[in-house]
Amino acid sequence: MIITRSLAWIRLHPVVSGLIALIVIAILYKVIVPSAQTYEYVTEPVTRGEVARIVSASGKLRALNTINVGSEISGQVTDVYVDFNSPVAAGQVLARIDPTRIQARVTQARAQVASARATLAQAEASIIRAQTDFEVQSREFERQKQLADKGFVSKAGIDQARNALANARASLSTAKAQEQSGRAGIAQSEAELSSAQLDLNRTRITAPTSGVVINKLVEPGTTVAASFQTPNLFEIAADTSRMQVEASVDEADIGQVRVDQLVRFTVDSYPDDTFVAKVGQIRKSATEEQNVVSYLVILDVDNKEGKLLTGMTANVEIVTGTRANVLRIPAPAIRFRPRKGDRPEEDKKESAKPEDKKSKKTRTAQIWLAGDDAYKPARRTVTIGLAGEDFVEILKGVKEKEKVLVRSKNLENEDDEEEDEFARGNT
Repeated sequence: MIITRSLAWIRLHPVVSGLIALIVIAILYKVIVPSAQTYEYVTEPVTRGEVARIVSASGKLRALNTINVGSEISGQVTDVYVDFNSPVAAGQVLARIDPTRIQARVTQARAQVASARATLAQAEASIIRAQTDFEVQSREFERQKQLADKGFVSKAGIDQARNALANARASLSTAKAQEQSGRAGIAQSEAELSSAQLDLNRTRITAPTSGVVINKLVEPGTTVAASFQTPNLFEIAADTSRMQVEASVDEADIGQVRVDQLVRFTVDSYPDDTFVAKVGQIRKSATEEQNVVSYLVILDVDNKEGKLLTGMTANVEIVTGTRANVLRIPAPAIRFRPRKGDRPEEDKKESAKPEDKKSKKTRTAQIWLAGDDAYKPARRTVTIGLAGEDFVEILKGVKEKEKVLVRSKNLENEDDEEEDEFARGNT
């Protein structure tokens, strides 16, 4: 009866019946035929190779020895003989300051020296005269004394001879004092002459060492004032074949850095070139900027090709540890977790908190390996060794060529790479 009535209704309403039939068929298709997955897992094989632990930093290139060349005298710069990037030799004249005023001082000091020497000559002549007079008066006193003993000379005559001898002696002493004063005057005048000649030499600004001029701060006509401090006129890089990088390393990483460690760095001017350096010094003085504490690490760089220039920004990678020819997996495989529905039931009950790596000497981690079913990966506990930025060393737990999951890929939009659930906290 029910079937007969249904068939009659279908005959009376053919369009509605067809739509209902299509809807039912669609629902059954959805239920019976599984829908295609909108994502897939990307895998990488377990390989053998090098694992390197890297500390990243940035810094500036500096010349190994930069010398500031200044002026110790004031005056107007009349000539500049070098420019930026000019190679210079030790003793080469870089610039000249107007020497007119100082040359006049030299001439005046030379005149004073000549005058002091003339004064000394007069004092020496006075000594000779005083010495002669003293000798004459000495002999005259002796004669007067002998005559007085025989009664031929009065006591007044003896006193007169004694006074003449005393005056001659005083004149000799005065002449000798004048000689000493003359010699002191010569020494003072010669010192003033030396000072004036030294200032005259300082009007010629010379290079203290060989190198390259990396900065020029003066032009002809510039007035230099050296009253309170020495003004800098040039900066010379003593040896550009050897340079250094001043890199700021975060306090969290500075404990891994050691002297003589290998360093790789790049500069923006040569993005395809990798330069090699080594750690030369670790400064113990901390620098704090915006509550971030860092330490200065000095890197020694060979620049024989001359590509590197002072002031360039270096992107530094300090190699703090390496392992060669070891079993390794990509570093993202340690952090990756599949979706909840693709993990075994027992895994859902486990805590997703990352292992405290400092609590144990032997570190372990959970990774996921591709199985026969692409959406049913197998969980594996592995023992890890050196952890680098790109790869992690595996001591135990997997074999070479096994495939590990590193990320998931959205098939609906190939440019959209999904985050793993561990990173999102959806475990």
